[in-house]
Amino acid sequence: MNQNQERIQADLRGLLDGEVRCDDVFTQMYASDASVYECRPLAVLRPRHEADVVACVTYAAENQIPVHARGAGTGLAGESLGSGLVLDFAHYMRKTIKIDDSTARVQPGLTLAQLNRQLAARGRIFGPDPATSQVTTMGSVLAIDASGSHWLQYGSARQHVVSMRVVLADGSCLDVGRERVDSRSADRESDPRRRLVQGMANILSRNETLIEDHLSKSAVDRCGYCLRDLLVDGCVDLPRLLVGSEGTLALTVEATVRTQPIPKHRSVALLMFDRVESAARAALEVARQKASACDLMDRRILALARETDVHFDLLIPESSEAVLLVETVGDDVSETRDRMQHIIDRACRRKRLAFAARVASDAEECELYWRLARRVVPTLYRLTGTNRPLPFVEDAAVPPDALPDFLVRLQNVLKKHQLTASVFAHAGHGQLHVRPFLDLADGKHIRAMESFAADLYQEVFDVHGTISGEHAVGFSRTSFVAQQFGPLNAALVEIKRLFDPHSILNPQKVIGDDPHMLTSNLRPVAKVQHPAPAPVTAGDGQKASPRAGSAVDAPTTVVPLFLNWSDTDVVRAARTCNGCGMCRTLNSDSRMCPIFRFAPREEASPRAKANLMRSIFTGGLDPTTLVGDELKSVADLCFNCYQCRLECPANVDIPKLMIECKAQYVATNGLRPSDNFLVRLETLSAFGSLISPIANWAIGNRQMRWLIEKALGVAQGRKLPRFAARSFVRRAVRRQLTRPSRRTGKKVVFFVDVYANWYDVQLAEALVAVLEHNGVAVYVHPEQRQSGMSMISLGALDKARQIAAHNVALLAESVRQGYQIVTTEPAAAICLQQEYCNLLEDDDAQLVSKNASEACTYLWRMHQHGKLRLDLNPVNASIGYHMPCHLKALQVGAPGENLLRLIPGLNVDRIEEGCSGMAGTFGLKRENYRSSLRAGWGLISAVRQPSLQLGTTECSSCKIQMEQGTNKPTIHPLKLMALAYGLMPEIAQLLGARGEELVVT
Repeated sequence: MNQNQERIQADLRGLLDGEVRCDDVFTQMYASDASVYECRPLAVLRPRHEADVVACVTYAAENQIPVHARGAGTGLAGESLGSGLVLDFAHYMRKTIKIDDSTARVQPGLTLAQLNRQLAARGRIFGPDPATSQVTTMGSVLAIDASGSHWLQYGSARQHVVSMRVVLADGSCLDVGRERVDSRSADRESDPRRRLVQGMANILSRNETLIEDHLSKSAVDRCGYCLRDLLVDGCVDLPRLLVGSEGTLALTVEATVRTQPIPKHRSVALLMFDRVESAARAALEVARQKASACDLMDRRILALARETDVHFDLLIPESSEAVLLVETVGDDVSETRDRMQHIIDRACRRKRLAFAARVASDAEECELYWRLARRVVPTLYRLTGTNRPLPFVEDAAVPPDALPDFLVRLQNVLKKHQLTASVFAHAGHGQLHVRPFLDLADGKHIRAMESFAADLYQEVFDVHGTISGEHAVGFSRTSFVAQQFGPLNAALVEIKRLFDPHSILNPQKVIGDDPHMLTSNLRPVAKVQHPAPAPVTAGDGQKASPRAGSAVDAPTTVVPLFLNWSDTDVVRAARTCNGCGMCRTLNSDSRMCPIFRFAPREEASPRAKANLMRSIFTGGLDPTTLVGDELKSVADLCFNCYQCRLECPANVDIPKLMIECKAQYVATNGLRPSDNFLVRLETLSAFGSLISPIANWAIGNRQMRWLIEKALGVAQGRKLPRFAARSFVRRAVRRQLTRPSRRTGKKVVFFVDVYANWYDVQLAEALVAVLEHNGVAVYVHPEQRQSGMSMISLGALDKARQIAAHNVALLAESVRQGYQIVTTEPAAAICLQQEYCNLLEDDDAQLVSKNASEACTYLWRMHQHGKLRLDLNPVNASIGYHMPCHLKALQVGAPGENLLRLIPGLNVDRIEEGCSGMAGTFGLKRENYRSSLRAGWGLISAVRQPSLQLGTTECSSCKIQMEQGTNKPTIHPLKLMALAYGLMPEIAQLLGARGEELVVT
């Protein structure tokens, strides 16, 4: 933070109730969005209310500092980026003010998805549906005049805005709507409304002929400022002008929009084509039949769809060069289906354009088809290699009749520049999303961007299209606006001067004078070299040291690394994040980032973490930031649930990046006291077991819990498991399970983690009983240690690497002797399969990874091969099953739930409430206790349902959380299996003592 930023921060903190941040970490988080651009602001402001926005703009005007409005940061053109003050409306100003029968009044930070969830209760919807509707804010929807796949049915945002409350460039606040022109007004200069209305009326009247001659002929056009149909019947429609102006004319603080009834019925179909041009011609027919949506996808998208989802592999023939996704809606089911059938008949039989069609028969299948457009297209970023599909010319639109011919022109331009591209189009209204594959680290490719854009846009102009149909102008297209508008561009300049005479609001967007803006602010993606830092000295097991052979050995490097990768790998992992913002979703069908869900803020999003790590390795931030508290506070918002890696469209490995980040901090600063306790959990558990009567009394004593919280940082209110008097490994010695089996047939080595060893010995006994009942020999290595997941999550990699090396050596030898590795803890399975490979550059680690599985997964695979005994007694009970995040991350389906469904009489309800919020040791800590409960409250509430007798899950941490707010027990599926096999009847007695007794017949 420089002196100017310190002054700005001090000044604005005295003026605003909201947050003001000027530190390097925070400003760097807001330096990029979903585009290919990066521009670090002076300050980030999070206004709480309208008065904060007024104060900010007034201050900016007085000090000639630019102001840039930002919502979710999902823009593809860099329209919300800038070097001034960034206002994050999505943090506080995200309320629905009022919903009426046909309108809704909203703040700009409210997401479109949240608004539609509220409207759904009234049977209404806000129609325009941009691709990022789950995360994009209403302020953004209005700022860029968003539309989407359903433009044929709803049009764009401009058609649905009624009125707006805005802050002008001088800090004044104004309510605007359809305003009557009154040229007789006495003092227009003192009345901003009259000044703007009369000024716009004059500009529109003087340029009436130019507007008619020079506006594009495409069905959609949001390039520049809206000049069409603004002056009608003596009234100027100011909201229609401001919608699509990208925050360059005014800042929206409230808006009233029209809503529409939700259609009662819909029909969805996929039409297959052997040529893209045939699909484009068919789209013209589809649009004439009043379809509600018509999207085109090319073969690259289809090939990716077949690779990522088996449903699409079965659904879409490999010979398909293109597909049209078509939807019809209506209030009558027969009419809706008949219209769809008519469309298919014309495309396949009469016109002979499509060679096949697939029609969805139910709601679930309709959603599957739409997933092709909404979820597969973003996964283009999962493609390997340095060339990425870049969104810099992705928003062109042409008259629909010209689309078939234009696709040929597009291919010719691509051939001329020797480029390949993915093509996705809202073909029914001529909207094209073209993303050429380029490498931003290659100067030759960067130079090609301008020439390619110039050639492509010339083709667009030749068919009277527009360079921007539904996204934004921003950095990507501002330098081409004047070329599209020709002599009419002077009117745009005049409008900007009328509203913002000193160019305070988002300058150099829409109206700009930089001919090379397309490539002026590109996001750096190549690693930079710095003098190597001094070697890190490990101290007393609290500080980590870089792995052998890491970049610290090189004469120049970025930072020493602690995981098994190079700094080039780190940059590649971080740059894979394209900033799409899907990790900001609050949608119920996703688990993406539990921390962000209960505290929606940019620093909690996985995207922010990827951006910060990329910035460190590409020169945006000083490498010493890695050992600072600012970055550590961001890294601590990741508790390694792995859901972002699983659900991210680009498959960015945020957990690995954050483990590296935490390790960097620990290497210099050591562990905090509460963390120091958690990484020694195995030792403390052994001690607690040794004095179990005293330890268990202390856990249940209020005064002792207060002391434990003060001394160790464990939350006083957290229900804790009781210590077992004797560990399972000690019991295994007595039962001679610690001797390698001499039996033939299936045999496993049981990897016993902390919970099953020191707390829930009955769980370990249940696994052994079930395996032996199914003829599987069990071996428990007496020298094994805990998995070390808590150490890994906290960045204590020195200790974790020692444990990993110890366990891998033991387990690899067992594998060579014919054993498979099983563990009851999903977190331990993650360690064995993934994390040990990140810690050790060792063939044995790979051997262990390939032969390790979670226990229920092992048993379910036995069942799939017909090797699992099914002599299961009925268990008459209703249970709620929760799938742990770590099990979900293993991508093995739901083996525990599947096993439970084999038990006769057992009614299993899956609880779909996302992450439990416990996240290993995260929820144990005093400072995280409330946050943990907020994240897991949906799950806790679900377990409380009277219809459920108990909960079940494979994860010990999730079990602790599920039992936190109820007296109902939560047990492992293996215990129920053992009970049903008749191996451990004491389980039913135990449950009867704690809750409702299970009836086993």
